[in-house]
Amino acid sequence: QKYGYYHCKACNIRWESAYVWCVQGTNKVYFRQFCRACQKAYNPYRVEDITCQSCKQTRCTCPVKMRHVDPKRPHRQDLCGRCKGKRLSCDSTFSFKYII
Repeated sequence: QKYGYYHCKACNIRWESAYVWCVQGTNKVYFRQFCRACQKAYNPYRVEDITCQSCKQTRCTCPVKMRHVDPKRPHRQDLCGRCKGKRLSCDSTFSFKYII
């Protein structure tokens, strides 16, 4: 699971997501995400590891894990290529919260 930056060229909308699913050990994206305005599917233009803001590591031992994602923000299942149309969403089956 990685962090991605998206840009819809049709609507000129930009968004970010902590639910980018890649082939293990690479930045090759498995699932696209959909623009909330026009519903076109896109791959991220940039992908990076989800890192701790304190130590800048992906797997850290910091007592308080400050990630560059908001764990309280709801996952938009209707815009996610991995879980769109399915009963369970990405955030309930696997989450960045379990990356230690």
